[in-house]
Amino acid sequence: MIYAYDKLYLSVAQKNLACMLDYMVNNLKYPLETAWQWFCMSNTASRFERGDCSIVAGRSGVEIAYEVLRETGKPHPKQTPSYSYNRSPEYWIGWALAYYQWSTSLSFAEINQAIPVTEVRMLYTPYHEMDIRQFVDKMNELYREAKPETNLKELRTFANLSQSELAQQSGVSVRTIQQYEQRRKGINKAQTETLLKIARVLVCKVEDLVEKVPM
Repeated sequence: MIYAYDKLYLSVAQKNLACMLDYMVNNLKYPLETAWQWFCMSNTASRFERGDCSIVAGRSGVEIAYEVLRETGKPHPKQTPSYSYNRSPEYWIGWALAYYQWSTSLSFAEINQAIPVTEVRMLYTPYHEMDIRQFVDKMNELYREAKPETNLKELRTFANLSQSELAQQSGVSVRTIQQYEQRRKGINKAQTETLLKIARVLVCKVEDLVEKVPM
């Protein structure tokens, strides 16, 4: 398993994303879906995904919120955060999604496209009382349902190539390509040479072929 960044920063990253979302929704009164969309589209999210320590650990959740609002050109009135004794659902959503992004290396935008934050909100009960790994399992299940096609098939289709054409141009057998696309054989366990051959034809990176969510 390849994680998005060093686990050393994970706990503080979870806390900061949790505080950011809680602050934007419960203090600044932005709708959950709107606040999360702004974050996913921001450069701040890209830096967070890479584990940029100046973002995940060098700023508070409130400071991250202000940075997102600045990037999106939205007003950001100064307001003291008021956290309740019992953490809000929005706090949990940010905390849990930070962990899920770290564990899968998916971008926040990819996650949100497959599983909208409003759907994650519906998982609050009972998952906020469960082990985070059970939340990850549920998210993986939802992600697979939303994205049934493999990255290989999507990239091949985008390149307007049939399986036979890809096989001929890459030197990888049709049967192997079929097995990868049907998930009868895991592409994540393919030899680097095989992935490089396919990637050259599809004009993509080897990492683009890898399935980040277990199938």
